[in-house]
Amino acid sequence: MKRTGIIVVIVIVVLLFWGFQWGISTGNNMVTMDEGVAASWSQVENVYQRRTDLIPNLVNTVKGYADFEKSTLTAVIEARAKATQVTVDPTKLTPASMKQFQEAQGGLSSALGRLMVVMEKYPDLKANEGFLNLQAQLEGTENRITVERQKFNEVARSYNTYIRQFPQMIIASMRNFEKKAYFEAEKGADKAPKVQF
Repeated sequence: MKRTGIIVVIVIVVLLFWGFQWGISTGNNMVTMDEGVAASWSQVENVYQRRTDLIPNLVNTVKGYADFEKSTLTAVIEARAKATQVTVDPTKLTPASMKQFQEAQGGLSSALGRLMVVMEKYPDLKANEGFLNLQAQLEGTENRITVERQKFNEVARSYNTYIRQFPQMIIASMRNFEKKAYFEAEKGADKAPKVQF
């Protein structure tokens, strides 16, 4: 009996040690993945900041055309101001904070879209080399935004999946790892626009 008691104690100690090691390893994986989400979010903010930084140059280039619609420029400037006021803490990527961020950035995208449509009326502006360069940079930045948002969603999905699986969810709840929000398609993006000639 003494021998079986010792074996039971050894098995319990080994299981406890293994469980402790597993808990530490799982917690460290969650920290690594959480940092990956924060880094990916930072990259998303970087490309949005690039777009925001290009806008004053675009506005100044367009202002040179005296008969250009001032209301359109004002809308772009106001949308840019709103977009720069909304910041999101990467440790608190909740659906509400993501929605607020997306709405501000969506307003800026919409204002820029209207600006590009109005500029079609101005052949001199469309021929301006500085304007064409800025337009190309904005288009490239919009593509980067799409790519970085997609990367962010992939990293957030991996993290969310990991912390919600059993038994990792036990460690996640003990260490307050919470689910991260995703970028979502804008309202109406699922419907094709009507084109009439």
